[in-house]
Amino acid sequence: MENKNEVPEQVGEETKRLAAKRAGLRAKNARWDLNVAVFLFAVLIIVIILVSYEIGLEVVASIAIFGLAMVWLVGWRQGRQLYEIFYEEELAKLERDLERKETMEETVEEKVQRALRERWR
Repeated sequence: MENKNEVPEQVGEETKRLAAKRAGLRAKNARWDLNVAVFLFAVLIIVIILVSYEIGLEVVASIAIFGLAMVWLVGWRQGRQLYEIFYEEELAKLERDLERKETMEETVEEKVQRALRERWR
């Protein structure tokens, strides 16, 4: 009986690991969306304008570094939020697939048992 209890835990851990991996990949790809690109473009425009007005390099560099840090922070935060959402989606999807697979296995087993019963009649 211990083997039966261990198998679902192993499958559960494998499912969680696979869901985490898939969610991580999806979040990594979706992290840099249009909002982040527009913000980065705005920082670039501000830097160009400041340079064209011959503002000191210290000020321009500070603004550019701050803008890049904000872009990174927003992207990181957005990636983390998306990871949590995608993890729940992937976990639910994998659990549904596992249930469907188990149902199909039970159905095949039932068909085999029914065929054996009919054969023995």
